[in-house]
Amino acid sequence: MPSPDHDQRHTAPIGAAVDAARAALSGVEPASPVEALPLLRVAQSFVTKAIDEAMAAVVLDQGGSIRTAGALAGLSENAVGPRLARTALLSAYGSEAGRVTAAGVERARYDLEEGRHRGPGEAPPPLRFRARRPT
Repeated sequence: MPSPDHDQRHTAPIGAAVDAARAALSGVEPASPVEALPLLRVAQSFVTKAIDEAMAAVVLDQGGSIRTAGALAGLSENAVGPRLARTALLSAYGSEAGRVTAAGVERARYDLEEGRHRGPGEAPPPLRFRARRPT
């Protein structure tokens, strides 16, 4: 069972993105579309980030599949992998093609259970050579 600290760490990026979107929207003056458009665009980018982080939390913490996360967000399954690769939770588990696959999600879940979940930008530990028999 995840601890409250665990839940807070995984939901913090969602909350930060939502707060930033709210801040951008609070400056929008509908009577001035010229000034509103840049702020609306900023808010949209933060909402997109919140959606991506929420999808990552669904697949990592809630046990959902990539397909389920995409359906909940109104996206096709193929659109989810690259978006998960940009998240704080799963960016370290992306492939060289820039997408998180089901295998990456399974590895992230395993690492989380073992207490070694990698954060953004962390590389997997290097492989170690072990001789089968002494020479």
